[in-house]
Formats: sequence, structure tokens, C-alpha cells
Amino acid sequence: MRNILFSCLFLFCCFSMAGKVPSKQKIRLTDNWEYLKGDLGGIWEAVRPASPGSPETVPVWQKVTLPHCFNAEDAVDPDVNYYQGPGWYKTLLTIDNPYADGRIILDFEGAGQKTKVYVYTTLVGEHTGGYDGWSVDITEAVKSFMADDKQMKRFKGKIPLSIRCDNSRDLEMIPSDLSDFNLYGGLYRYLNLVYLPKASFEQIRLEPELSANRKEGSVKVKASFYNPADIRKADVTVSVYDANRKQIFTQTIENVQPLGNQFLTEVKVKNPVLWDVDSPNLYTCELTINTDGQTLTAEERFGFRQFEFQEKGPFFLNGRRLLLQGTHRHEDHAGVAQAMTEDMMRMEMQLMKDMGVNFIRLGHYQQSDIILQLCDSLGILVWEEIPWCRGGLGGPVYKEQARRMLANMIDQHHNHPAVIIWGLGNENDWPNDFSEFDKGAIRTFMKELHDLAHRLDDTRMTAIRRCEFCSDIVDVYSPSIWAGWYRGVFTDYKSVSEQEMQKVKRFLHVEWGGDSHARRHSENVFANLKGIESGNGADERAGDASLYGGAARASKDGDWSESYIVRLIDWHLKEQETMPWLTGAAYWPFKDFSTPVRPENPVPYVNQKGVIERDFTPKESYYVFQSYWTTEPMVHIYGHSWPVRWGNQGDRKEILVYSNCDEVELFVNGVSQGVKKRNSQDYPAAGLRWNCVYEEGKNEIRAVAVKGKTKITDEISQEYQTAKWGEEASVTVHIVSREGDMALLEAQLYDKEGVRCLDSKKYLEFELAGDGTLIQNQGTSTGSRKVQAYNGRARIKVNLNKGKSIVAVKSEGIPTVFMEIQ
Repeated sequence: MRNILFSCLFLFCCFSMAGKVPSKQKIRLTDNWEYLKGDLGGIWEAVRPASPGSPETVPVWQKVTLPHCFNAEDAVDPDVNYYQGPGWYKTLLTIDNPYADGRIILDFEGAGQKTKVYVYTTLVGEHTGGYDGWSVDITEAVKSFMADDKQMKRFKGKIPLSIRCDNSRDLEMIPSDLSDFNLYGGLYRYLNLVYLPKASFEQIRLEPELSANRKEGSVKVKASFYNPADIRKADVTVSVYDANRKQIFTQTIENVQPLGNQFLTEVKVKNPVLWDVDSPNLYTCELTINTDGQTLTAEERFGFRQFEFQEKGPFFLNGRRLLLQGTHRHEDHAGVAQAMTEDMMRMEMQLMKDMGVNFIRLGHYQQSDIILQLCDSLGILVWEEIPWCRGGLGGPVYKEQARRMLANMIDQHHNHPAVIIWGLGNENDWPNDFSEFDKGAIRTFMKELHDLAHRLDDTRMTAIRRCEFCSDIVDVYSPSIWAGWYRGVFTDYKSVSEQEMQKVKRFLHVEWGGDSHARRHSENVFANLKGIESGNGADERAGDASLYGGAARASKDGDWSESYIVRLIDWHLKEQETMPWLTGAAYWPFKDFSTPVRPENPVPYVNQKGVIERDFTPKESYYVFQSYWTTEPMVHIYGHSWPVRWGNQGDRKEILVYSNCDEVELFVNGVSQGVKKRNSQDYPAAGLRWNCVYEEGKNEIRAVAVKGKTKITDEISQEYQTAKWGEEASVTVHIVSREGDMALLEAQLYDKEGVRCLDSKKYLEFELAGDGTLIQNQGTSTGSRKVQAYNGRARIKVNLNKGKSIVAVKSEGIPTVFMEIQ
């Protein structure tokens, strides 16, 4: 009976109408939307007639485009908590279904966090969960509305569509609001209008297999059907194309009963071209259904590949050892929060690949199918997980959402060859959403999810991060190792990792690194870290992420400079080359992201551990990864965002160059400082470091790198200051550059003698009055009106709007300064 129950659950989860709609023809509903922050008294308020100036015109809606997030800016507004509550969207649909008696579907790629959908005043569907795809059939509601001539005339032949999203706090919903990321609200992924014939596909499942020697491949093609009209006969054509879009198979299966889930065919492929991180070859399976003269085509891409996590050993892909060079991604970006466009997603993933990434953990929730497609095409292996994150374990509603989201994730993303791990949770040892924290109950539910994942897909591994009392349940486990940041020193990394690896069957280290305030640099990165106890890189404790109290640690006592973080990353990467048993590691995260639990960070409400800023601006650490992980010749002098260094006259200053080239020659003010050969184990900077004397004032630094017959260069200019400074006493502001109506401003702190305070970390606040607009609430070092100084300065942009404005710069204990700009 138990096996029958789980078989039924498998069929329901894999072939329900909950997921993405299989169709090549989708209409993105991006334009002509209106948005209202807050709630309505009822759906009638969204559609009732309203004459100009009448009470019915209140509240006022604003015009938006999709994708759209409630929290595009307030998530990083330094003065407020981000909005959590309901919001409404409405538009008018033009319906032009090419299929007689066909279906009309709304295909949601994701909406946060609870959603209700209305056609006119009829509730047609709802969904809980901000990260999985889902769909609603609005056919009958549209027919009913179109039968009302009066309303059709009033809305000029269009269909009123209203959608209520809600990201209110709810303890019985995952993820927890204790999580270190925002639970965004809104239609923040694409919404599609899809027309279907009377019978169509509901889900398409491809099951590729390789022989042990990888010389033969096969793919089983399965499908379920969406058939509310109960059509009893259809023809289905299956065609398979290789990576060059050459057809290698086609078959028409006649008189298929389009009911339930069915095995359609199995395709044999001799000498298949393998999917690999360096050559992500993708096959395409195209399915066409024909019933009563109506046809619809859908396609899915797949790949042939083998992978193995050896017990207490490394990772193998297609028979060769591969070190997983990983990072993490949150769905978050400056100015839009979670509402990233496809172009933004593509740019972000390409930046990762250009850094040398071959593995990514999508934390801590299912992400857009567009991201999975990009991972497939770029060659980036994936750990994807459900948002069971922090807080403990709730009741039946809570558990059902977790089960449903796990099933939906596996169902919707099963065909992506990039996926190798289904994640079941993150930091599930973190209590406080419920009065009772029951480790036994958490273990029981974790085991249930593990078993469910394997019933739905036994070709991938399960994994969790940081819940030691569940580490024996999943296939792959990552402990919490933050050597050099939350615990210990970064030289602990290798020994601590070896200790943790011995505790579990399969070890994969995800989440390491530390925060760096972009544009902040240091002449003495270890100045405040002498009190940190070595040997404690693991076993992260409650409070270690806090800026208050507890044992000495870099996260609290360090300077949060890019100078420190490049050294931490450098050490980790050079050590990973000497750990033959290591499966891999994933740096946390790729890009800075907003979080409600870090209001006091240098950029308020931003987790600043990324190697790029929230607007895609690379930090110095991006190039450290490139120097270890890429083969295309590159060279980068540390300090592109460090305009002024300091010290005594005649001091020798360390210059670091990060490069993957064989040798580099450095020039300071035109004078060669010698040639250095790269050796990854010669820390720091793989031996590409020089101690040089700077001249007072401006200095020109140039690096010439050679790799084979290729020669490349990098250049920076840095000023050198020998004057010593005291306490901050004044601030100035000036225009750095101007392009059209956009001005870049910089504030600089000085002591009472007028000497720049180059190590100042005071907060600077920008305000503006007049015609212009501050480009603020971006969550970046140059896009926040309140920001901690980086080396005594801070920048922000102003759109002058062809007018005149007054800029004010404030800092506690210092007279406010004003500047007129026009």
C-alpha cells in the first residue's frame, strides 16, 4: 500500500498542471500593467467603474512593467524596514486563441510569495510559494466574461485580469523571515499567456542514460497530457536533434490516448557527444501533438553525462576528476531586487563563466528556469534547493509546502543536464520561529524529503548545508567552514576541511569567504586580527555573524577591506590545488545581495560578500578567481579602485598582480621592478608580488604578462600620501565626472589640518533638494545615500533633470556641507 501511495504521489508531482507549460509559443505579458502597493477591500475595487475625479479613482495605481518587485528599492533603503504585505497588479488582456475550443493558460514563472488570480471578479487560481513555476487555466472564466455583452463593451473587448501578491510574514510558510535574504513580493518573474489546443502536453520528462563506457546513450521520452475536453485520440511526433541541430531521430506515435502519463519512445544514440563543463553539448527533443487538426509543438533540451561523488574522495564528471569551482547566486539586483530581466540573468551568468565557475549552488530556493537553461548552455553544474531555510519546523501546512516545492523543483527542472544535486534545506539547525525546536522531528522530515527526492529522481544526489544532526541522512553534506571570517584564521581552511570530510560519506564545501566593502583598501589588513584563535575554522556558532560581542573574529574585528578578502580567497584557492580528495567548494556568493538582517553593514541591508557588486561592478576579488580558474590570458594589478595609498617616504609598498600567465614584469613610473614567474603555491598572488617605493604624488603602475606567444598589459595610476592625519573634522563634496545630465559626486573626509583621512570609516549621508534625483537605494558602494566611507570617501550619482539642485553631505560630529549643481 505504501509503494502504491508513493507511486501515486510521483505521478501527481511529476505530471500535475502546477509547473511550466510545455509550448514553444508563449506571449510574455510585460507591458500595460498597473500596480498598487497595499491591499484592496475586495476584487471589486480593482474593476469597478470610475469617473475622473470620483472617489472610485482612489487609491491611485501606478504604471509598471513586468517583471516587477514590491521591494525594488526599499529592501536597501537605510531608513526603513522593507515592505512585507499585499500588492495588486491589473491589466487588460487581448485574447486571440488560434485554437477552436482551445485552452487559455496563464503561465507564472514565479511570484512572491502568495498569489491569487482573478478574471474580472472570479477567483481562478492561487498559489503559495515564491519560487516555483505554476499555471492557471482561465478558459472558462474568460468565456463567461465574454458572454456578458455589457462588460465586454465597457472593457472594449478586453479581459480584466487582476493579481494579488502577498509577502507578509507567515511562520507557517517557507522560507523563514529569519533568513539572511529578503522574501520579496510581486510578479518578479515573467508571466506568460499561452494558448493550447484541446489536448496538449502537461509535462515532458526526458531520462537520458549512458553506458558504462559512455559509448552508447539512450533517452526515454515520457509525457503527461492536459486534456480537459477528454479527447481520446491524438498523434504525437517525437524528433531528436543533436548539438548541431541535425535530426537524428523522428517517430510518430499514432492514436495515443492523451490521458495521464505515458512512455512514448526510447531513442538510442551511438557515440553520443557528451555534455561537459568545457563543452556543454545539448541535444533537443521536440514533441508535436496533433488532434482534430490542431497541433502544438514543445521542446526540451537534454544532455548525456555521468557524474560521481566518491565516498571521502573527489568528484568525477564523465570519468575524469573535476574540481568543482563554485559560487552561489541569489535572485537580486540593484534597482529591481528580484525582478531581473532575461538580459540581466544572461549577463550575470556569463560573468560567472568568465570568472571560471563550473558549479553553482542556487541559494536558497528554486530559481528561474532561464537560469537553469543558461547553466545548461554555459556548462555550469547546479545544486538547486528548496527554501526550507532556518527557523525550525512548522506544522502540516508548512510541511506540505516543502513537499510540494521539492516535487515541483524536481518536476520542472528534471531535464536540465546541469543539475546534479537537489538541496533539501539550509541551516535547519537554526531555531526560533516556533516555541519548540525538535531535532528529532527535523530529522524525520529531512528523511522524508530525502526519500521523496529519490523516488522522484534517483539519478541525482540530495544535499544540505549546516545541519550536523542531519548530516547522515543526505547523500552529500556541507558543514559550515568560514575559516578566516566567522571563525579562526584562513590558514585553518585545509586542516579543518580534512577533519570535516572524515565525518561524512560525501563532502562538498559550500559557503566560504567574507565581506568586503567595495573600494575600501588597507595598508595593514591584519592590524586588528591578532587576537583571533587559530584552529576554529568550523563549528560556526550562534552570533558569529553579529557585529557585537563574542570571540575575536575577522567578521567583527576586521576592516572589511578588499585587501583582506583577496588574501583570504587567494589562500583558499591555492590550497584547493593541493587537496586531491576535495570534490570542490563554492564561494558565498557571486554578487552582493540585500538582506533584512544586516542593517548596520557599510552598505546598509546588504550582504557584501560578493565578488561583484549588486550592479555587476567587479570587485578586486573577481580577478583573483580568474587568475586561478581561467585559461584565457589575463592580468590584473590589485588596486584599480584604490586611488590613494599612504605611508612614510621611502617605505616599500607591496604591489600584487593577479594573472594566469607564466610570467609578469612590473613597471613603476616607467622603471622595471623585475620579472616574476607564476607559482600558485607561492602565496600571495602566486609569487607575482613586488615591494616598491612610491613617489609622493602620482605614480604609474604597469604590468606586462606573457603566456606563450601572447603578451597582455594592465595599468593603474595611484597617488601616494605621506602626510599623517588626525580625527575627521570636515567633509568636502565635488563633481568627479559628468555625462549629459548625470553627475558623479564624491565626498572626502579631512582632519582639521586639511589632510585626507584615508582610513576613515565614518558614515556619510547624501541628501538633495531641487530638480535633481539621487540615484540611491541601489545597495552598492556608489548607490546608497548612507554609506560607510571607503578610505575616507564616498560617491553617489545625481540625475540633474536639466535643473538646479543643492546637495548636502552629512557625517555625525562634522559640519554639514552644501553644494549647488546645475
